[in-house]
Amino acid sequence: MKRYIQFLWLALVLVQCWALPVAAQDAAIKEAEVAYTKEDYKTAIELYEGLLKNNGESAAIYYNLGNAYYKNGQVAPAILNYERALLLEPGDKDIRFNLQMAKARAVDKIEPVGKFFLVKWFEGVRDIASIDTWGATGIISFVLFIFCLVIFFFSKIVRFKKIGFYCALLLLLVVIFSNIFGFSQKSAMKNQIEAIVFASSVTVKSSPDVSGTDLVVLHEGTKVAVKSVLGEWSEVELEDGNVGWMPSKDIQTI
Repeated sequence: MKRYIQFLWLALVLVQCWALPVAAQDAAIKEAEVAYTKEDYKTAIELYEGLLKNNGESAAIYYNLGNAYYKNGQVAPAILNYERALLLEPGDKDIRFNLQMAKARAVDKIEPVGKFFLVKWFEGVRDIASIDTWGATGIISFVLFIFCLVIFFFSKIVRFKKIGFYCALLLLLVVIFSNIFGFSQKSAMKNQIEAIVFASSVTVKSSPDVSGTDLVVLHEGTKVAVKSVLGEWSEVELEDGNVGWMPSKDIQTI
């Protein structure tokens, strides 16, 4: 009986240890939402930044933080946080729409280089869902695949054997592609090299020094890909394929 009571107390303590941070997080989220509703965007930004710092990454928090920055007239941070939210939830239409709205306020209008249609198709299908969704789809499909194999091997009814075989084949394809899409997203996230320009304006140079030839002037909110870093300079590639050097302090990695 004594052990049972001790076990209950231990369970209660563990539940409280889990519940208190969750309650604090929910309170901070509500406080940020209230500040946003009252158009106190500076306070909302501080609260959302604190949530990310204390509780880790969250697509929803990045999205709300992007909204707060956008309403506060800060284009570059808004685009940065929308991009981060999109990395975690690539299939979210609201994030994509707000990102396009924020990009429309950026000064630079750089036409991206077209991708090969198969790559474009692959990325389009891959980004319908998040890594977690693809993982869950793969696991569920694998379990159903095993179930269909059982029906195929052990059923004595020919019709059921055929259904089991074709369903197993279809589910196997779903498992394979779910894993391919999931690993592709994970790789893209892990090897993230894109960044957002935060300087109001910055000149891209032909070499990593101030004496280099001026190539183009970029403004806040423009997305670049960081190819390499040399000292305080970053070699960047623009969405149109042009390459140059700019100070690393003027960009923030997505």
